[in-house]
Amino acid sequence: MQASIIVFPGSNCDRDVGHGLRSALGTEADFVWHTQTELPPGTDLVVLPGGFSYGDYLRCGAMAARSPIMGAVSRHAASGGLVLGICNGFQVLTESRLLPGALLANRTLRFICRPCTIRVERTDTPFTRTFREKQILHFPIAHYEGLYFLPGNELLALEKRRQVVFRYASTDGVADDSSNPNGALNNIAGIVNERGNVLGLMPHPERARDMLLGDASGAHADGTDFWKGIRDWADGRLGQ
Repeated sequence: MQASIIVFPGSNCDRDVGHGLRSALGTEADFVWHTQTELPPGTDLVVLPGGFSYGDYLRCGAMAARSPIMGAVSRHAASGGLVLGICNGFQVLTESRLLPGALLANRTLRFICRPCTIRVERTDTPFTRTFREKQILHFPIAHYEGLYFLPGNELLALEKRRQVVFRYASTDGVADDSSNPNGALNNIAGIVNERGNVLGLMPHPERARDMLLGDASGAHADGTDFWKGIRDWADGRLGQ
């Protein structure tokens, strides 16, 4: 599997993602600067990492969404290639309209950085194929604007189309207000596009696999399984 990690001015999780891919999959990712207009040949997965692209000026992800490389990312998604946006990358995906909705300021109006548990809502996507439905994963969060928002009728349509892939939930699997760290509507932590090949999520899977990246929970397999599921999908696609 060949992965490309997009680097914007202000990205700070790009090397974390690269380390996660390398240690979990034995894959060396390409780091692609935002001014480039094409992805490296053979790219299977594009990752938009976390951080503070362009210093979060205007709106989080708004300026990054207009970078030259995003044209190539959009074409990659349209061709069926995988696109993953983590935290700030999720914000970039909504700003570029590759995913619906918006990420607003946390209801506490404070930056949140802590361990988090999320519930798997679907297992039929390239990103969740190694998990069980309703499985609880330990992925940490670190964001100020993580409140997922979509107007009422559009939110209902999103739910009806089963585009919600991850929800904030307790360790017992209950997705209620007490398990919602940022006030996201319907406890939404991650969504896919209708085709299922573009995923945005606020929690950080790259930090959920080893101590070096801050995972002190012992739930190292969650992050590893996430990346391995993507690799297996890509390997199966190439073998067709």
